[in-house]
Amino acid sequence: MQLVKAQVTAISPLTEFVHKVTLKPDVAVTFEAGHYLQLVLGEKDKRAFSIASRPSLHNELELHIGASGADSYAMQSLEHLRDAHTNTTSVTLEVGLGVSQLRIDKQRPIVLLAGGTGFSYVKSMADHLAEINFDQPVLFYWGVKEASALYAKQEMEAWAASRKNFQFIPVVENASDSWSGHTGYVHKAVMKDIVSLEPYCIYMAGRFDMIGIVRDDFINHGAEREHMYADAFAFIK
Repeated sequence: MQLVKAQVTAISPLTEFVHKVTLKPDVAVTFEAGHYLQLVLGEKDKRAFSIASRPSLHNELELHIGASGADSYAMQSLEHLRDAHTNTTSVTLEVGLGVSQLRIDKQRPIVLLAGGTGFSYVKSMADHLAEINFDQPVLFYWGVKEASALYAKQEMEAWAASRKNFQFIPVVENASDSWSGHTGYVHKAVMKDIVSLEPYCIYMAGRFDMIGIVRDDFINHGAEREHMYADAFAFIK
């Protein structure tokens, strides 16, 4: 873990409720794809957010913060970042946390699964895998409530088009008649597409209640627990 000061260089909306935050640390940072950072609001008040940028960008950190509700955990964090941006002051970060980072040494095909803004966790992995020319199959599933929440759809379609072994599969739970892709729960789409998950490394991010269900369903579908990764596992039974 690296304790650093950083400048907030930009905050921009991705959707009505999701904002992209770009940070420039005062020193080069080191982390692995799939790590998160903590925004330090106080000695006993630290807010965790997945790092969306790839590890090779040592002088830039990207966050995707989904915030609604004036006093919510995420909105308070976003306001802290906005104040720093407006006043050109620095924020304090703890960078390089987590135990569910990408394991490329395993040389297994990969499923990346994100629910909502859990996208940022697996985006860092996807970009890193493209950068290092990873040659195993990579299937990126992103589940959202409404199609309008797929704020990085074009970016991920371009990512998938960059290599034959990459696939991007967006899944919309409440799809309109005009939606032609997968519908329903994102992990159900994974199990529909893949006969057995036994050969795969699986990386997951989303609501804790969702991740518990996904873990159990995937194990019943052949996944091996030692090859499944989510920081949420530390908080659920």
